[in-house]
This record gives sequence, structure tokens and C-alpha cells, in this order.
Amino acid sequence: MFDYPGLLTALQYLTSAVGVWVLGKLGFLYHDPFIFETAKNFLPAATVFYLAIFTNTNLLRHANVDTFIVFRSLTPLLVAIADTIFRKQPCPSKLTFLSLVVVLGGAVGYVLTDSAFNLTAYSWAIAYLVTITTEMVYIKHMVTNLGLNTWGFVFYNNLLSLMMAPVFWIATGEYADVFTAYGSSSGIWFNIMAFVAVALSCVFGFLISFFGFAARKAISATAFTVTGVANKFLTVAINVLIWDKHASKIGLLCLLLTLVGGVLYQQSVTGNGNFAQLHGSTISKKANGVVGNVDSEDKRHDKRLSRRDSSV
Repeated sequence: MFDYPGLLTALQYLTSAVGVWVLGKLGFLYHDPFIFETAKNFLPAATVFYLAIFTNTNLLRHANVDTFIVFRSLTPLLVAIADTIFRKQPCPSKLTFLSLVVVLGGAVGYVLTDSAFNLTAYSWAIAYLVTITTEMVYIKHMVTNLGLNTWGFVFYNNLLSLMMAPVFWIATGEYADVFTAYGSSSGIWFNIMAFVAVALSCVFGFLISFFGFAARKAISATAFTVTGVANKFLTVAINVLIWDKHASKIGLLCLLLTLVGGVLYQQSVTGNGNFAQLHGSTISKKANGVVGNVDSEDKRHDKRLSRRDSSV
């Protein structure tokens, strides 16, 4: 329908960047103004983000959706390790680590049962795995330390990515494919179905960009990564129902195992969070009790002094 991933992502970046700027001018939102020094600091993160999207689209171009989901499911384990090593985050609990190993086991099982193994597809998959892991950890570092608001991150990320798009468009030779297709279309180059699909992808890209950065600011890099994995159940169901290009039954079982591991991770983190909250509440109550006892003791002491002074 629209076999030009570089042009598609450029249109999505353009929609998001212009959308934030226009809505900001109209007063519907506030975003940080464009400052060259800030853009220079954010450029490495935007570059990694662009590479992640670039490898993502090329992976989907050469492999089925199931292969993409499996490699996407591998990222939480790698992000958890990178988070611990590079961002000095606490090591995962035993249950959390077990859930990540379940994800890994399902992914390995899928690869072993993939009858449609394609070296080109798996090369893109490995490239995607490396870039998305780096992107998850590095952008979490940026949103923690750069000081922009959420709309500011959306604006900078998409604007800088848009500036990089022509470089990859030319380097991959996609521009030649676009001009060739346009020249051979005999004047009938507009396709309403393709237009609607591209327009919807741009709108969803804009929304995903905002909620993605909002989530990155609120939760850890590993939790954000697993959230992206756990929402793939619906994707798998739709892919099986409407397309014939998907994995075998054993492959689908392995794929579901990776998703179950993602859900187990969510439960383990939620449980730890509730425990931490309860533990913090208990400490707070104990502290309040100590303060209350001290205050009562002070009041009794003041009363004794008052009675002694009155007797004198």
C-alpha cells in the first residue's frame, strides 16, 4: 500500500513537530522553546530514537509481525541489565528477573521454531534490538536530567528526527524508488486508502509520542519497555485473524510465553511497589507515633513547670 518507510516516518515526524508548534501557538499547550544548546544536548538521544524507528520499519518490511514482537520482547531483560549497570538502578528482584527469563525463553523458542527464518530479517532484528535497548535507557536518562516538559520532549525529538530523515532517505536510495513510482504512475498517484492509512499513522504517532514521553518520565526504563511488550496480545490476535503471514502454532505458543513473561514482570513490579508503599506508610506511622509521644511528654513537662511556678 505504501512501501516507503523512510518517507512514512518523515511524515509522522513532521505531523508531530508541526502539531506541537501549532497547538502551542493557539494556546492549547505549552512546550519549551527551541534553543540551539538544548537541541545539541538532545541530539544524541534523537539520533538513537531515529535509528530505532529506522530499524523497526525495515524489520517489519522483511519479517512478519510475530518476529518483530519476539525481538521486542527481548528488550526488557537487556534494558534491566543496562539500567543496573549504566544508570545505577537497583538490581531486579528474583521474581522480576524470573519473569524476564521467561520472556527470553519464549523468544528463543520462537526463533528455533521459525520455519521462515530469513537472514536479512534477523539482521534487521538484531540491529533493532541493539538500538531500541540503547534508546530506552538513554532517553530515560535524558528525560530525567534535561529538564524539558513532556511537550518539549515531543517537539525536540520529532523536529530533530525530521532533520535527519533526508540523510537516511538518500543513503538508502528510497528517494529513487519514490520518484520512479511517481513517474510510472501515469498521473494516477493518489490512493485514498494509502492516504487514510498514512494520515491515521501520523495521528497515532503524535499521540504515542506524547504518552510515550509522559510514561518515560513517570516509570523506569525497564517498566516502560515491558509495558510496550505486554500490550502486544491484541496485536497477535489481529495478526492471526486477518493475515496469513504469521508463525506456526508452536511459534505462537512461544510468542504468548514471552507476553506472559511481560505480564508477570508487571505483577512483580506492582507487588514490590505496593510493599514499598505499605512499608513507607508503616514507617511514617511509627515516626508520627514517636513525634506524638515526644509532644505529649513536652506538654506534661510544661504543665509540671506551670504548677511549680504557681505554687512559688
